[in-house]
Parts: sequence; C-alpha cells; structure tokens
Amino acid sequence: MSTSDANKLVAALSIAGSDSGGAAGIQADLLTFAACGVYGTTAITALTAQNHVGISAVQASPAAFVRAQIDQVLAYYPVRAIKIGMLLNAEIIETVTEFMASNKLPVVVDPVMISSSGAMLLEPSALKVFTQKLLPIATLITPNFDEAAVLLGGKPEATPIAMEHAAIALARQFGTAVLLKGGHFPLEPVLDVLAGPEGVRARLRAPRVKGVDTHGGGCRLAAAITAYLALGTGLVESVEHGHAYGQSVLTTPPLEWKGRAILPQIRSENKSS
Repeated sequence: MSTSDANKLVAALSIAGSDSGGAAGIQADLLTFAACGVYGTTAITALTAQNHVGISAVQASPAAFVRAQIDQVLAYYPVRAIKIGMLLNAEIIETVTEFMASNKLPVVVDPVMISSSGAMLLEPSALKVFTQKLLPIATLITPNFDEAAVLLGGKPEATPIAMEHAAIALARQFGTAVLLKGGHFPLEPVLDVLAGPEGVRARLRAPRVKGVDTHGGGCRLAAAITAYLALGTGLVESVEHGHAYGQSVLTTPPLEWKGRAILPQIRSENKSS
C-alpha cells in the first residue's frame, strides 16, 4: 500500500439502533470501525433505553428519515461496506432493502431479533419481509444460536456437525454466506462456522472466555468483518480477522463495574495491507 493510498479515507456505514449504554448497536459499531482503521458513518434506525442488564424502551426512527441518513452519508463519504443491525419493523426493512437492491457494496447483516436480556428487537410482523427480502441480498449473515433457530424453524443440535449442517442449510435457504456463531452453543472450544451454499468455508475455534459480559459481542464481530471488507479484504479473510478482533477484545483484561466485567475497546492488529 502506497503512502497516498494509506492516507485515503475508507468509510463503512452502520444501519442499526442506538444503545444508550454504549456496548452494542451504533456505538459499538463506531468504536469497532475506528479500532480496525475505518471511518464510521451511521443511519440510526431506532433509539433504545438500555444498559448491560436490559432494555426498558425502544423508539423507532421514521423509515423516510432512515433513508435520508443513508442518502446523505453516501452522497459525501467513500463508503466501501455496510453493516446492518437492528431494523425493528417492516417499513424500515422495506426501505433498507430498496436501497440495498440499488447498490453493489458488500453488506453484512447481523440478524438482530432478540437482545441478550430477552427484549424483542424485531417486530413479529416484520419477520417475513426480513427473511424473504433482506437476507437473500446480503453478502454475509451472522446469526447466533437463537437467531438460527428462528430462521431454521427449530434449534440446531449442539454438536460441531450439526452446526455445520445448520450453517449450510441457512446459506442455501438465503443464497448467501452465513457465519453461524457458536457462543450460545454449549461447546468447548467455541466454534463459529462460515458456510456458503456450496459447503463449509471456514471453521473458527477459540477457548470459551468466562467472567466477561459479552453484551454487544455480536455487533462488534459483524462490524469488524464489515471494516475489513471495506478495506478490500476477501470474505473469508475478513471473517478470520473479525473473529481474531472479537477474541482479542474478550481476552483483554476487562474493565469492571458493579461486579461485571465490561468489554473494553482495543485497537486491532490485523490491518489489511
């Protein structure tokens, strides 16, 4: 990479909800983009009143305002990849899908449906449009165990082979790459499976880190992958770098507050060259 290229701005866009506690959503995405060397921009789909323990209120943005944010960002900033998180309702999903259909940028969709505290982050009436219109035009989908169960219509078994079969089934169902996250599976070490319709593309293993609050971990992983895609890294390598970033956050000596280990922010060492 030449000096002139290194000084050029590379931007990523997060279309997601705001977390007042700062650990997930837009706030986590911006911090992760910066840690990975990418300028972060946003289109806020909803405001949430939350902390590490739970969510007490959610306020959706008007769909037209979500689109206005996207248009303003893309009119000025050199966005090279997009991460989509919480969309909440069918009208916002329709708006984002319409935008995605007209652009060719790589898009990582973190299918945020239920928070770690149990709060619903996708209205039941929006699930059909979400699965039928949005997910099939994503570059990568990053479901966890609970989200995979919703998308598949049943919980996968907690075995490595079952995880692989579930990831492939999802990839074939939506015609795109899927990173099935294993943090909620009772396996040791933790296994994440990257699959396409053709089969497994990568298996990523890591020791289970105990005693750390992982609220926002899925947002950070998807954002890190998006950042590396924005930097021009291939999909498999972006997933590997994003996984390494997520693990480095988990294993860094954490901040502690009220007896809980809170994930810190660190700078990634896996820059694309």
